[in-house]
Amino acid sequence: MVGDARRRVARPSGGRRAGRAVRVRRSAYSVRLPSVTRPVPPVPPAERTVPWLRIAAAYAWRLILVGIVVYGVFSVLGSFQLIAVALFLALVVTSVLHPLTDLLSRFLPRPLSVAIALVGSLVLLLGLLALVGSAVASESARLAGEFRGGVHRIEEWLRRPPFRLSADALAGLQRQVTHYLSTHRAALLSSAVSELGRVVELVTGAALALFASVFFLHSGEHLWSWARDQLLPSGARPVWDRAGRAAWRTFAGYTRGIIIVAATNAVLVGVVLLALRVPLALPLTLLEFFAAFVPLVGSPVALGVATVVALAGRGPLTAVGVLVLIVVIGQLEGHVLHPLVMSWAVRLHPLVVAVSVIAGSIVAGVIGAVVAVPLVSVVWAVLRALRAVPP
Repeated sequence: MVGDARRRVARPSGGRRAGRAVRVRRSAYSVRLPSVTRPVPPVPPAERTVPWLRIAAAYAWRLILVGIVVYGVFSVLGSFQLIAVALFLALVVTSVLHPLTDLLSRFLPRPLSVAIALVGSLVLLLGLLALVGSAVASESARLAGEFRGGVHRIEEWLRRPPFRLSADALAGLQRQVTHYLSTHRAALLSSAVSELGRVVELVTGAALALFASVFFLHSGEHLWSWARDQLLPSGARPVWDRAGRAAWRTFAGYTRGIIIVAATNAVLVGVVLLALRVPLALPLTLLEFFAAFVPLVGSPVALGVATVVALAGRGPLTAVGVLVLIVVIGQLEGHVLHPLVMSWAVRLHPLVVAVSVIAGSIVAGVIGAVVAVPLVSVVWAVLRALRAVPP
């Protein structure tokens, strides 16, 4: 009986009791190990600074490297300025004439379409210049008399309030101008001779631009495909192709848009100058067209020249009318034309445009002022294209 009782005690009566017995047995034989404290590694000196300073330092040296690369690129382009300007002009011509060439190539062979587009645009440009030259030559005698009378009216205006300049002061100013011209005659002649070399460079650059635009119009897509497949590794080709196409769309859209804006400004200026009977209205209209390619700066400068001509030729009231025209066209260009025309290209803030034009003029003069805004637009379009996820 004692053995049976012992067996009954040893035999588990159920799963719960057995589990409790097992848990008791495990807790009885469990051993708690002492906790080991690991040594904390020392903090590097660079990590002891505040986070924003570390982030600023990380961005700073990267920006320095980017600035060095950009400076090197502009230095190389400055050494080959003639070639760079010629290729830029070729891209401008290609972006303007490419839609016309594609339209003509539907009915004619591609080489013939390129020839018709280029020759027709050259004939149109030369005919416009010839019209301006003939207008100036036919009115040269009358314009000389008007300018002499205009200078006399300006002198009379300066003698009256609020300027009250005396006749001696005006005569002294004329003597100073004459003395300066006679003293610096040799320097002026040497600068004029040196400008002849610039004219030769201009003709050479125009010929190179025309030569390059022929190939860009005829087989620009094949040239891009060849450069992409031969110069880039296979893994980088899709990214560079997306960036290159975005850059070309932006550049072509900006070029066509700025031509539309310049033509609109020139038509408005020409109509107003003809209505005010300002001398040299047609040359001033052409000057306004080409000056509008420098955003925010070119159009006011061209209209300032028109104001001086109006003051000398028609008097102060006409000059005030041209000044009003400057304000109206500036508001129209900034608030109507640019938002409407440039919305399908790249829209940049006016502050970015102004800083880009000033920086470009500091780096490369007038050429830099013309190239700055399309360059910034293309860079921004490439960054947006690379940031977007391809489908």
